[in-house]
Amino acid sequence: MKIQIKKQLSGTEGEFLLDIDISIKEGSFITIFGKSGAGKTTILRAIAGLVDVEGFIQVKNTVWLDSSKGINLPPQKRKVGFVFQDYALFPNMTVEENIKFAMDREDKPFLEHLLEMTELSGIRNRKPDSLSGGQKQRVALARAVARKPDVLLLDEPLSALDIDMRRKLQEELIRFYKEFNLTTIMVSHDFSEIFRLSEKVFVLENGKIIKSGTPDEVFIQERISGKFRFSGEIIQIKQDETVYIVSVLVGNTVVRVIADPDEIKNLKTGDKVVVVSKAFNPFILKV
Repeated sequence: MKIQIKKQLSGTEGEFLLDIDISIKEGSFITIFGKSGAGKTTILRAIAGLVDVEGFIQVKNTVWLDSSKGINLPPQKRKVGFVFQDYALFPNMTVEENIKFAMDREDKPFLEHLLEMTELSGIRNRKPDSLSGGQKQRVALARAVARKPDVLLLDEPLSALDIDMRRKLQEELIRFYKEFNLTTIMVSHDFSEIFRLSEKVFVLENGKIIKSGTPDEVFIQERISGKFRFSGEIIQIKQDETVYIVSVLVGNTVVRVIADPDEIKNLKTGDKVVVVSKAFNPFILKV
């Protein structure tokens, strides 16, 4: 998959040029990471044909966009599955009808398989307003895959869910990705999610890719090496006499690390961090 696009955008600090030139291996799972307003969602929307850009997009052997030749396939002709942060379900349709709507032609066995994979069989006749957030996102995921897309686009799909539901749906994303060999492009700010799901990360800043590589290469290896490492979020910093105890939420587990005053100077509750061991002593590195 080849993406070469340009578009003038407006951010909090004024106008900037989104200028992307990347290649993505077919069947890989990649993440676009960066601050809000950097252009991440615009990239997904450009791939889907939902926003006008200049440049070139090729998926497999099909050119979806070549502005120099006047080629610009409409969204309905691009084989894309898109999962939005706000679900974007049809409120007047049932769970089953939402999924069937995305199919090019009726495929009952495939529909049943999707309902079973997402644990939606028992609520297939319910409408979105009666579903939980996790159930809605399952419907959105099943609907996206129902198109049998060449590319699956995920725009922070799990950010509105609690930690337990995020972990469960991450497992479902992994199952979908492996079973259907889907080239998957995700926008995410969640480090644990990125490390768990992604093979490669592109870091976007002011419309430009400033770094790319595996999650380890991008977030850890260039800064520190160690015997073990895992990412999480600081949920508490508590002083205990002359040291501090830092509680880090890693998935569903809270890990507590003893830190000295110098280590916690630049840390606060809510920071995304990596816990690394060095000479058998764990310490915290802010990402």
